[in-house]
This record gives sequence, C-alpha cells and structure tokens, in this order.
Amino acid sequence: MEEAEKNTEGFGGIDYELDGGLGTTVEIINAGGHKQELDRNFSLLSISAVGIVNGNTWAALGGSIAVAISNGGPPGVIYEFIAVSIFYCLIAASLAELASAIPSSGGVYHWASVTAGRYGRICGFFAGFWNFFAWIFAAASTSAIIGNLTVQMYATYHPEFQAKPWHVFVSYLIVTWCCCCVVLFANRALPALNNFGLFFILGGVFITIVVCAAMPGTGGRPLHASPAFVFKDWSADIGYSSNGFVFLMGMLNGAYAIGTPDCVTHLAEEIPRPEMNVPKAMAAQMMIGFVTALCYMIAILFAVNDLSTVLSGSSTFPLAEIYRQATGSRAGTVGLLVVIFLPVVCTCIDTYIAAGRTLWALARDKATPFGTFIGRVDPRWRNPFNATFVCGCICTVLGCIYVGSTTAFNAFVGSFVLLSSSSYLAAILPHLLSRRANVTPGPFWMNGLLGYAIHGISCTYIAVFIVIFCFPYALPVQASNMNYSCLIIGGLTVFVSIIWLFKGRKGYNGPQALNCKGRKVGSVMGKASEA
Repeated sequence: MEEAEKNTEGFGGIDYELDGGLGTTVEIINAGGHKQELDRNFSLLSISAVGIVNGNTWAALGGSIAVAISNGGPPGVIYEFIAVSIFYCLIAASLAELASAIPSSGGVYHWASVTAGRYGRICGFFAGFWNFFAWIFAAASTSAIIGNLTVQMYATYHPEFQAKPWHVFVSYLIVTWCCCCVVLFANRALPALNNFGLFFILGGVFITIVVCAAMPGTGGRPLHASPAFVFKDWSADIGYSSNGFVFLMGMLNGAYAIGTPDCVTHLAEEIPRPEMNVPKAMAAQMMIGFVTALCYMIAILFAVNDLSTVLSGSSTFPLAEIYRQATGSRAGTVGLLVVIFLPVVCTCIDTYIAAGRTLWALARDKATPFGTFIGRVDPRWRNPFNATFVCGCICTVLGCIYVGSTTAFNAFVGSFVLLSSSSYLAAILPHLLSRRANVTPGPFWMNGLLGYAIHGISCTYIAVFIVIFCFPYALPVQASNMNYSCLIIGGLTVFVSIIWLFKGRKGYNGPQALNCKGRKVGSVMGKASEA
C-alpha cells in the first residue's frame, strides 16, 4: 500500500507523519529524514544564545592573547581578526544556506552526504568525523583554558605558588565532568542556562571594557597605551621575514575565536522551524561575536603598559597580567578573571552539546563502532546520553596527555580550526561544483551569482589557509614550536579510513533525505523520488 505523508506541528518543526494508508501513524519523521527523538526545547532566543555562548569570541581571543600578539603585536591582533571575520561570515552564509535546506543535527556530515551526490557516502563519512574531532578538541581546549584560569586565580593571591601541569589537569578533569554532567542530566534546563550564559557574555564584556577603559591613569596607575601602540606599531619576532605571511599566519588566532559557525546547526532537531531559525541564530552569533570581540581587544590592548611582562611566560594565563596592569590590584585582577570564567564555563557546556550531538548523528547512521549504543537517545533524560558520555571520556584521555606533554596536548587541540575547516569544505565545495543541483532550496537561499561568489570565496579561503595554517609557528623550528596540525589531521584521517573499511563499506546507512518539497524518506545516496 502506498505510503502517505502529511505535515505535523506536533514537535514544533517541519515534521511528517508516515502511515500505511489505514490512518495508523507509524512514526514522526523530521526534515532531516530521521525519526524525531529529541524534544524541541529551544526557542529562537535560546538557540541564538547557544551560538553566541559557544562562540564566546571575546573570551577565546583573550585566552590566547599571548600567542596572538606574537603575530604582529597589538595591530596584528586587531587587523588579523577583522580579516578572518570577513571570511568566516562568508563561510557562515554558505553553511546557513545548507542548514536552511537540510536542518539536521548531523550538520556538515549530512550536507556533505547530500551535496556530493554519488560520492556522498564517503564524503559525508569523512566530513562527519572531521567535524566530530574538531568539536572534541574544542571541548578539550575550553576545559584547558578554564583549568589554567582557575590555577591562575589561585596563583594571583599566592605569589610563591609554582603551577605544575598536574594542577591544571585536576582542574581540567573537574571542569570536564561538571560540564559534561550538566549536558547529561539537565537537558531541559539547557535553553535557560544558555540564556544566562548570554547574559554573562554580554555583561562580562561590558564590565571588562569599562574597567580597562576607566582605571588606567587613575590612582597612580600607569597611563593607557598610545594609539600608535594599539593600531600602528607592528612587531613580529617569530623568525619569518615576510610581514605579509606573518599576517596570514596570525589569522589562525582569530579563526580559533570566531570559527565555529556550525555549532547551532547540531541543535536543528531541537528547535521549531529550524530551516528559518538556525540561519538567524548563525547570523546573530557572527555579528555579536565580531562586535564584542573587537571592542574587547581594543580596550584591553589600551590597558597594556608593559608588553614584555605579558609575553614573559611567567603566568599560566597571560591575560591575568593584562588585567593586573589595568587594575593595579590583585582583587581587580581576580574580579575580571571571574568575569571571563563564568561565560567560558557556559561555553564548555555548549561544546559538549555540539560534540555529543555530532557523534550521535554519526552513530544513528551506523558510521561509528558500537553505533547502536552510541546512537541511542536516553528515554529518561531525552538526550544523546551515551554519545555525550563518550565525548567526556575522550576528553579525559586528552587531559592525561596534558600531564605528560603540554606540547602534545596543544598539538591536538590546535588542530581544531583545520579539522572544522576541512569538514566545511567537504560540504560547500561539492555544493558549488554541482551547481547547487543536489539540494532543494530552503527559505534562506542566495540566488544567482551572489551565491556562487560566496561559496567560491569560502572554498578558496579554506583551501589556501589549510596550507598556511600548517606552517611552523616560528623559526627556527624546534620540537616545542613545531606545528603538528598536519600530522594530527593526517593521523586522524588514517584512523577514519580504517573505520570506513570496517563500517563504511557495509553496515553504514548514511543520512536520510526528506524535505517539504515532496521527497519521500530514502537514502541520500540514491535519487529521491517525487511524491
């Protein structure tokens, strides 16, 4: 008997009731082509908050300020961030077009499977795992930032304290599992929690800007830095003779801060009307992230009066030295560190949301080992419980690496930008090469030459900068400053290839295709039939 379809708003999004023609509902299918298992708890406000909190651009830039300053000094930090933000806005637009057409928790994994046509199985498989590993490294990196931050807050009041890697590791573990448990056991509270996180981010950046702008030059404190120091005095002592190349390499720091435009797409199955709301949330994330980060960086750079001390490496968290120079007191320093601590904790929670949902999307299509276990939605907690737990375990293993070698740990987490960029390229490039013929347009669709231009620039940027970001961070090359990103990505790609040999060639189902244009449920690897 012919299968019947009809729209339903029972879960608040574009879902379908599939029945056998006798009026008996079999299951609810969402626009991604899967059975709707997750509750749509998020609103447009809360999903936008997830994007802004997950990106947390100003805090990410502050956490890596010492590295960023090395690539051109304060002017390099500002102009490199502006340049990379322009490119990532174009990438976000490209991804938003796909998110609007195919709102799925799989994100780039699902899109690459569709846009690549007959090569969709393998293209989507690798895109999904690259994206998953990127989010794992993002989670580990955020936990490490918080670990260093907490140790530094203690050290601020105990000058005799000598921080050791195991101190950071203990804090890392506590943060990792506290944040992971929030995602595991407080699924219904996540929208409200992200609304609070949005408040912490906007309030925190406002407080920090006001303090750094008002306190220097008062009460006997040193004056603000000069405009030339912030906007003009280029300095790059990393061994490369070409300032242009240093500028391009320095864009990596900005990419680390703003390069997460896909985070909200992994919640597409948990929000009403995702085909419209996800692109809106992505736009809010990029715009607010750029404005807050730019204002924040200008404010704290004007507060610097002794750059050599900031870059001396005597602190586990160099931003604390900038805050000390701005406020002139330990209490002021710790106060501003707390202001950045709270939103970063919320960011860490959201990285586990994204990582867990990405792994779950892969597992439910039998792309991972133990797919039945990992791809299960817990009936009590109403979330991908097992997938999120696995992510916490993987990050714990990465934390153990930190104790043995901070260089090795940084090599892993430093691959985040390249892995995420590679996954974006795997979805956008086939979309461009196929003349966007494999995707039925959603509400957000860039018509005509505009769409092709944006997709083309996005792909060109990613392809070029994947190569540039693999160059050593400084010359002469030593084991401590070598860029191991290409090694990490190559090793992980080999690992994924092995999984493909055992899982991808047989047993891997691939994403499903269903949308409001009348296509029935079916594998994206085949040609969808018209209703």
